[in-house]
Amino acid sequence: MSERAAQVLKNVDAVAGYTTYMDLIKDLIAGKKQVATTMKKEVDRVRSAIDLAMGGERCAIVSSGDPGIYAMAGLAFEICQKQGIHVMRPGTTETLEDSVPCLTVEVVPGIPALASGAALLGAPLTHDFAVISLSDLLTPWDLIEKRVDAAASADFVMVIFNPKSKKRNWQLEKTREIVMRHRHPDTPVGIVKSAMREGQAVTITRLADLDKADVDMLTTVFIGNSTSVAYLDFMITPRGYSEKYDL
Repeated sequence: MSERAAQVLKNVDAVAGYTTYMDLIKDLIAGKKQVATTMKKEVDRVRSAIDLAMGGERCAIVSSGDPGIYAMAGLAFEICQKQGIHVMRPGTTETLEDSVPCLTVEVVPGIPALASGAALLGAPLTHDFAVISLSDLLTPWDLIEKRVDAAASADFVMVIFNPKSKKRNWQLEKTREIVMRHRHPDTPVGIVKSAMREGQAVTITRLADLDKADVDMLTTVFIGNSTSVAYLDFMITPRGYSEKYDL
């Protein structure tokens, strides 16, 4: 969590978020009005937060990692747009008619698992990379599959979010099969579970062995490109300096 995020949580009147994330910050938001909803209730959660803000309360919507990466910032803007709410950045001075509903919205940057996980692995994202979620709750699987194949064929390092859950237990294996068409079986793969949280675990395996890795919804998977290497307990993707300079 960034210092700015902690500051915002301290100053707001109300906080809305997924129950699991609200529990992670319970000490920071004790005594504040809270709107906690379960998975698949994101729209209800964001609508409630907007209603509180339109009523004059300062309300924070909490996401895991960064609010703009597979999280609630986009949905908040979508709902404001659908409801005809005029959204402004903090510090903006605009003169609007009293009849125009208006909100000041700040998106507070966070630390996504692609950044925290990469730091724990070493330097797997030093060159171009693509980030793909394997969750097909909102995105059709055939589109996800096309994106996996395109990223693999273009030799991007690949960061996989939402790789596996109890109900979605086959998508990661299908992803491995697709990537194997374009990558060597020994390509290093970083497995980071609960990055910088309780229960953190960091391992490096081969692409050929990805199907045997311990992976769940709290895991981020980093699939190396053709130049990525495992070095001691770290995973590194060279930027290309050795091709131009004497190291």
